[in-house]
Amino acid sequence: MESTLHSIGEAARASGLSVSALRFYDGAGVFAPAVVDPHTGYRWYADEQLPDARLLARLRRVGMPLAGIVRILTGSPAEGRAELEAHVRRLEDGLSDARRELSVVRAVLDSRESPVPQTRLTVPAARLAAALDAVRFAAPSDAAVPAVAGIFLDAEDGVLHLVATDRYRLAVADCPAVLDGPAASALLPTALADAARSLLVDADEAELVLDGGRFTVRAAGRELSGERSDHDFPDYRRLVRLEPTHRLALTADQLRSMLAAGGPTTVTRTQDGVDFPVGAVTATAADALPGASPAELLVHVNRDFLLEAVGGADQLVLELTGPIAPLAIRFPSREDTFSVLMPTRR
Repeated sequence: MESTLHSIGEAARASGLSVSALRFYDGAGVFAPAVVDPHTGYRWYADEQLPDARLLARLRRVGMPLAGIVRILTGSPAEGRAELEAHVRRLEDGLSDARRELSVVRAVLDSRESPVPQTRLTVPAARLAAALDAVRFAAPSDAAVPAVAGIFLDAEDGVLHLVATDRYRLAVADCPAVLDGPAASALLPTALADAARSLLVDADEAELVLDGGRFTVRAAGRELSGERSDHDFPDYRRLVRLEPTHRLALTADQLRSMLAAGGPTTVTRTQDGVDFPVGAVTATAADALPGASPAELLVHVNRDFLLEAVGGADQLVLELTGPIAPLAIRFPSREDTFSVLMPTRR
């Protein structure tokens, strides 16, 4: 029996999608009509396409990304279920982020009526020093990128997260902490963070105090205070939620050889006219994670930035998501430290 064809208007009414949405999904390669009239350009949809159109409408209502919709519509039921589970996790993470932001908003509103409670943190000095050292390379100078200049402290019960970014790379390190007071966060200007680091030498324990607009660190009988930055720091938790497709475990020497293999290439950054060397990171089919495409993946990065992130580590793990997606650098010996590097176009 021959399938009935429906005009784009009929398909829109039957699916719950708008005519403009159907045109968009066709142009994006997500959902194409069964027939396009070569003379008029009219789109016609087959009966058997309507269930997928209704499914597409439901997926978009819950915010499923276009790439995920394609995998659900074209993949196996098992692949579709895996994509749904991944999206549910993203939604749950987003809800957690929203609750955290709303908590900050409530605290700001409360502070207008009464003083903000002081937050006091007790941390091992050596662990705090190591965490500061691990993220310092990604912290811009106070004048370079004032909106993010410094090291961000995000304190919650049991752990202090330290984060730095210059918008091209981002570094995160954790330090155990005993929290006295409400969860709190603060952006320390780079110079203040460096001065605080110098106090930790030969100290066993350090005390950090976040009190309104001031930050104080005490260690080994010495004390340093300064003003916190009043800039809002980017939502780093969202930025570090990556879904890698390839993972490479290699030594620092192997990484240097890989970056040198393509020869010296220099690119000029359009934002500020700065020249920087580019290296290529290549992942083979053998590096693909379960459920990911086994295709080879090539990512170009700022070579100096990547080597700075590796530092003196001997062993590292690179996680790749795509040619223009952020690349994660992790370390088997330092599970509480990692960084993210934006790729570059050659």
